Amino acid sequence: MQNEKINFLKTYLSLYIDHNTVLAGLQAAEPAYTILDVRNAPAAIKKDQIKGAIALPAKDLSDHLDELDKTKTYVVYDWTAGTTLGKVALLTLLSAGFQAFELSCALEGWKGMHLPIETI
Repeated sequence: MQNEKINFLKTYLSLYIDHNTVLAGLQAAEPAYTILDVRNAPAAIKKDQIKGAIALPAKDLSDHLDELDKTKTYVVYDWTAGTTLGKVALLTLLSAGFQAFELSCALEGWKGMHLPIETI
């Protein structure tokens, strides 16, 4: 039973990527990640996003998979870590053969750490 729990947690944690790793990857000469803002809300409600993110709502993602590059690694984020849109988007991307992660602590954590955002 203990090993099952450990294996479950290892798998669960492998789906996430932390802010420091993403930030370092974005600052590289060739950015290591493409950030997708998968919140299902108009820009007027969102107001801001992670700097350089591409807005692609989770509800529309499956209709736009052919526009994404399978050689890139995608990082999806939602409002908070407790919401499911990031997980839905991650499942969509992984099921379609993309390399992808969900941003741990989502936009709320990114902003809380005063990392780069931009007004939309």
